Order: sequence, then C-alpha cells, then structure tokens
Amino acid sequence: MNTTPYQEKYRSQFHFTPPANWMNDPNGMVYWDGEYHLFYQYHPGGTTWGPMHWGHAVSTDLKHWEHLPIALRPDRHGQIFTGCAVVDWEDSSGFFGGRPGLVAVFTHADQHPDTGRPRQRQSLAYSLDKGRSWVTYEGNPVLDHEQLADFRDPKVFWYAPERTWIMVIAAGDRVLFYTSSDLKAWAYASEFGAGAGSHDGVWECPDLIELPVDGQADRTLWVLIVSIGDNPDRPEGSRTQYFVGSFDGRGFTSDAPTDTVLWLDHGRDHYAGVTWSDANRTDGGRLFSGWMSNWKYANLTPTGSWRSAMTLPRVLSLKTLPVGVRLVQEPVAELQKLRGEQEQWEDVTLTPGTHVLSGVKGGTYEIECELDLGSASELGLKLRQGGHGL
Repeated sequence: MNTTPYQEKYRSQFHFTPPANWMNDPNGMVYWDGEYHLFYQYHPGGTTWGPMHWGHAVSTDLKHWEHLPIALRPDRHGQIFTGCAVVDWEDSSGFFGGRPGLVAVFTHADQHPDTGRPRQRQSLAYSLDKGRSWVTYEGNPVLDHEQLADFRDPKVFWYAPERTWIMVIAAGDRVLFYTSSDLKAWAYASEFGAGAGSHDGVWECPDLIELPVDGQADRTLWVLIVSIGDNPDRPEGSRTQYFVGSFDGRGFTSDAPTDTVLWLDHGRDHYAGVTWSDANRTDGGRLFSGWMSNWKYANLTPTGSWRSAMTLPRVLSLKTLPVGVRLVQEPVAELQKLRGEQEQWEDVTLTPGTHVLSGVKGGTYEIECELDLGSASELGLKLRQGGHGL
C-alpha cells in the first residue's frame, strides 16, 4: 500500500480524515484565539470502533488542518465519549484565575461496579494552553442519571438572557435540558421529544442553536438538531433530524406537529453533526460539520491504515419556503479558495449516450450543477469511470 501521507487509496483530499486509525463523531468543536478546534471520537488501537479517546486537530482556515496529540484518554471514570467544548469567557468555572479559557464537557462511559450495567456520566476538562493539553476536573463526574443507561453527548452553550449555561443531552428516545452557573453543578430544567419526530433509533448528539429567519436579525427561531442511531429494520441507517421552534431558557417547543419529521440531510453519510461554539459569523449563520459515514457500514469501509472522514464545514441558516421555515446548508465560502482550473457548460441538452464530462480528467473535483429532468426518467454524472463502468 502507498504510505505517502494522504496519498493512500480512498484518502479524501478536501474532507478531514485522521492521520491513522478509527474516527467517528466530531467532538468539542470550538473557535478560540484564531483557531478552529476539531476534536473527534478516536480509537488509536485500530481501524474499527474501540475504546474511545478524543483526537484533536486545529485549523485557521477550515481547509488545512494541523494534527495534534490525543487530547483526552480513558481514565478511572471510563472511556471518553462524545461531548462539546466552550469558551468560558467570564471564568464562571473558576479554572482560569479570572481569565477566559477552554472547557470541555463530555461523557464518561463505563460499567456500574455493582450491577455491571452500562453507565454514562458527564465530566469536565479544561485547558490552560490554547487546547494543547487538558486537565480533567478533580470533581468528575459532574452529572449522572441513575435510571438511564443512555445518557450522553452533552452540548453546552451560554444563554445570555438569563446568564446561565444550558446543557442539552441525549437520553434514550428524547433530550433533557439542564442549567448551571459554573459548569460544575447542574439542575434539571425540562425534556423534549416523547412522541415528537422520528424514533427509528436511539437519540444521540443533540445541538440547540438560535438562527435568524431569512437573514433578519430581529426575527429568530431555535433549531434543535438530533441524530438517530441505526435501526436494522430501516435501510437509511443512522441519520439526523431537526426541529424548529422556540426556547425560553428552560425548555424547547417545536412549531411542527408531533408527527412531522424534518431531515437535515437526505444522504447516507452525514451523522452526529454539531455546530462550532463561539464561531460567530456576521451573517448570523452557524458553522456545522458531521461524521461522513453511517453505522450501517462504518466499520467496513475499505480503507487501510485509517478510517472515516468528516463532512465539509457548512453554514446553517433558516429560510422561509412554501412548506414553511426550513434549515438550509451551504459549504463555507473559505473552500472556494481551493478551486483550480474551471470548466463550464450552459444550456446542454442531454441525450442517451451523451457524456458531458468525458473529456475531464483529474483526481479531485468540485461540481456545481442545475439539472432539469424534463421528460427523462433519470439522469446523472459519471466521474472517473473505469473500463467496467466503475
């Protein structure tokens, strides 16, 4: 196998991939002091899912990434499952001597010592050196739930109207909300999800964000994003839904009927996505990325020394459509700087046997196209077509 860095067979050239071994959910995505931090679920011991760590990389432009050492490793409280990171601007945690700093909030996963049942609890770590090293909080775990085996993936944000931290966390077939003044002591606030949306699989990796509607800063709605685990009886596998509604600092209310399901993405390879904390944009949109895989086949993709990739970073916004207010996604504009030589076709009528791209050769492409099906039953594009139509 070709072991030249990033030249291995199937290695993505634009999407983030780990230097080696297994990767899944993005974790702790936060913007701090000129850097985008991307942590991720990581198994350093192989190319299939295993004992979870937090891998780590940083970027200044969302295009080129610097790989850093593993940020968090399993300890006496268990494996390091999915979570988030925030900038504690006012040092509410007391970790930073009055200055701002980075705090990670994540799930510790182990087995209960008495019953052997899976146990998931929430813990903290903090960094005093721009995320290069992490200190686990001596008071871990900071939040648990004795009755729930599935209690994970905390996403935390600062709610300015009440000057409090909000945590949304996945709890089986719903999400729970908690509040805190210092990131250490958490109080239950409410729950959402019983009977709402899709329950094809366990709920995971929630996120709650406020977005302007149609770019109007004075009109905003809240979007709750929830990933859904693989259901063997459903061909789609793991995927992600969202709800649009309101949030009052304690609870979320969806504007849609309970049986309405809004899918964030209709592809098979976009899961566990969340937004970057503190990556404020002038357009009010939120920066988002997910795991570019699916639990139907994640452990089986035919790569060698590494496995999995992240989706390209994209900007989420809300737009009013004939069917109602919907979430819209666009790749970040920063990616356009990667473009090279361009070719363009306009007003092309396709007929059987016509191959518009037959003269285009290369290893990487970006394609923007508008297709009008007309009277055809199907149409498509063929790239890097081999002798056997592959």
